[in-house]
Amino acid sequence: MPRKPRLFVPGVPQHVVQRGNNRQQTFFDESDFRLYLDCLRLAGEEFGVSVHAYVLMTNHVHLLATSDSAEALSRTMQSVGRQYVLKINRKHRRSGTLWEGRFKAGLVGSERYLLTCYRYIELNPVRARMVVAPGEYPWSSYASNAFGAFDDLVVPHERYLSLASTPERRQEKYRELFSAAIPGGDLNLLRRATEQSAVAGTEDFQRRMADRVGRTVAPRSPGRPARK
Repeated sequence: MPRKPRLFVPGVPQHVVQRGNNRQQTFFDESDFRLYLDCLRLAGEEFGVSVHAYVLMTNHVHLLATSDSAEALSRTMQSVGRQYVLKINRKHRRSGTLWEGRFKAGLVGSERYLLTCYRYIELNPVRARMVVAPGEYPWSSYASNAFGAFDDLVVPHERYLSLASTPERRQEKYRELFSAAIPGGDLNLLRRATEQSAVAGTEDFQRRMADRVGRTVAPRSPGRPARK
């Protein structure tokens, strides 16, 4: 069965997941994390991709990003892949592929699910039991979004900016979001939308995206057969 084409809609945020080949390690020391972030920032600036939230785990990456054009995200991830892998292989005297062949990506509706996606991404190290609180993990956007720490990769989304009129109050409101657990249904929807190249959003948002791309965009429920 041919792979379902990924959804690329300019101006609509996407949740991106890139995993190491066979779930293998992709970051080997602190300088590797910094290198990836530098590669991502430069490629995003070149091709028109704004990153709102991110986390770099030891063997995979989560991003929440908005693209200026339909091709921008693919070009950005291709550029990052080439530059990062070339330098990592040379530095660590390794060869061969580092990432899975294709990154996963799904659209995220800003009405309800965007801030949930922020939290989903930045809570990854907590769910993995690497840290107790998201602020303890150094390789994510949490410090920037929650406390205003300088991060030249992070570009605030309008939905984030709408939390409050001042940075201090906005960061406080953002931190308050992390006091409650993400509902299991929302977690599952975000995961399925990303894995299936679909949309995590309200029914109205899904209808609008379906009209724009000309195909069904709602993620399939577990066990539901694929449409032919």
